[in-house]
Amino acid sequence: MAAGKPPVIQIRRVTKSYGHGDATVHALRGPSAPDGSPLGVSLDIEEGDFVAVMGSSGSGKSTLMNILGCLDVPTAGRYLLDGIDVGHLDEGQLSLVRNRKIGFVFQSFNLVPRTTALAQVELPLAYAGVRAAERRRRALAALSLVGLGERAGHKPNQLSGGQQQRVAVARALVTSPAMLLADEPTGNLDSHSTEEVLGIIDRLNASGRTVVMITHEDEVARHAKRVIRLVDGAIISDVRQAEVDGPPPALAVEVGV
Repeated sequence: MAAGKPPVIQIRRVTKSYGHGDATVHALRGPSAPDGSPLGVSLDIEEGDFVAVMGSSGSGKSTLMNILGCLDVPTAGRYLLDGIDVGHLDEGQLSLVRNRKIGFVFQSFNLVPRTTALAQVELPLAYAGVRAAERRRRALAALSLVGLGERAGHKPNQLSGGQQQRVAVARALVTSPAMLLADEPTGNLDSHSTEEVLGIIDRLNASGRTVVMITHEDEVARHAKRVIRLVDGAIISDVRQAEVDGPPPALAVEVGV
């Protein structure tokens, strides 16, 4: 990480609650004040880190992911993404931030049927107003990065589950986002495809990409440099497994670091 550069993610005393009065549910609350009120979640994620966020159903991990991904806004607190305070943005501005700053990879691939891999990966660039020739060049480069340069003309029904997820990873990368946000990215994959996709994410992180991955699987979390666990809307543990500036753990084992 460059000296003096602020974290990609800075969260300060963020809470998220639903309902009112006695029916209020605190999906994200952080530690409690002496009077029992929520103090909120605070978290920094540095450029180049690889963070796994873990927790059971109802722990708050999906709520945190939605806030990190600018898909939802906190009830209270501040969120700075790559130096931008997203709390003051309207929906149109949030949409721009999502398009330019965040690459999303979801469990369900979210590919468009009957559309080629190349066109899928070009889509975020089209939204961003990038010209056709440049879109094609960057999309082909992203597909090559995930080992699918030869499959650019294939549609989802001509690709395996692992290949479809790799197309989704290429689509997430093509805008050169500040952060790759992966929500259970291997949840629908067999063990071989899981290792392939995690290997790609490992290499992306090793090249400097910041990764935040939501998972409930210890095997998947072992790939991360840092593991955060949530229970009842609060961080209960934050364990570093590898240094921010080094390779992720699985790659470190491969190369004997």
